[in-house]
Amino acid sequence: MSISQPSQTMEHQPFFDVIQERRSVRSYNPEVKISREELVEILRQATLAPSAANLQPWRFLVIDTPELKQKLLPIAFNQQQVVEASAVVAVLGDLENIRMAEKIYGQAVEAGFMPADTAKSMVEHYTGMYSSMPPEAIRQIAYTDGGLVSMQLMLVARAKGYDTVPIGGYDKQKFMETFRISERYTSIMLIAIGKAAKPGHPTVRLAVDDVAFFNEMSKE
Repeated sequence: MSISQPSQTMEHQPFFDVIQERRSVRSYNPEVKISREELVEILRQATLAPSAANLQPWRFLVIDTPELKQKLLPIAFNQQQVVEASAVVAVLGDLENIRMAEKIYGQAVEAGFMPADTAKSMVEHYTGMYSSMPPEAIRQIAYTDGGLVSMQLMLVARAKGYDTVPIGGYDKQKFMETFRISERYTSIMLIAIGKAAKPGHPTVRLAVDDVAFFNEMSKE
């Protein structure tokens, strides 16, 4: 049995270096271009993130042409990283992602991860469950899973020597209209990716004692 080797394009950095060196970078070198091949590899690694029932509701619109980045600029309230970065990845949530259940579980059968009858049962179960869920619950799942894949994308980019910044400050409705994205999708965030022209500034974090509680919450 052959064992697949890691992609030769991936950098090998200690994990804790990656998470400690990641910064939200807002100033990019506009001369640096990331190839489509490498962007695809970053997205492929990002999509190894977990998702509810493995339904993977994330979708990506990669914006990397100067013309479209200029079109995005006013929608993102003129944040210059939108045009300076090599690309902007719009992370979307597919509110009808249950449509992919048969394909996903079919691939699991082909890979030998589960028997066909189990896959059929799971498709039927989740299709029935999603059909009875309120739209807001499905939207919440898309946001949760979209957050997971977004963080993974930023860490993968850092491991490959690139910088990112998540952008929540933009006109989502205008974005959807301008880029002709149907109501099947919800816009979760934008992520600028490229090479920093100026390093992201260091930040502080609350102590674990301030944010974590064991077995019961503080009454304060």
